[in-house]
Amino acid sequence: QVQLVESGGRLVQAGDSLMLTCSASGRSLSNYAVGWFRQDPGKEREFVAAVSRSGGSNVFSPSVKGRFTISRDDPKNTFYLHMNRLEPEDTAVYYCVAAGVIPDLATGGSWGQGTQVIVSS
Repeated sequence: QVQLVESGGRLVQAGDSLMLTCSASGRSLSNYAVGWFRQDPGKEREFVAAVSRSGGSNVFSPSVKGRFTISRDDPKNTFYLHMNRLEPEDTAVYYCVAAGVIPDLATGGSWGQGTQVIVSS
């Protein structure tokens, strides 16, 4: 299966912007729908954003819609989460995921190890 590694997480202040990167290896990312989930300790995992294999369909959690965008660069076998106007509630470990179609991301996808984002108030 495709192997994924997240990077870019760090400590930022509320209102800042940050870009997370997911780098894939082992398989061509062009064969997968991709997305991002996040989880803070003691809380449930939350869907954040996803983009279809073709790039034609994007899905966002209501909590980030209008602030976050997702993009993919298949020739580089990478995809990104662009986070704007960050809030303390965005603090979490962010995971990138790849699967055949967007609905399969949560249950049947390949996951990275996570990257920590901390937003100070």
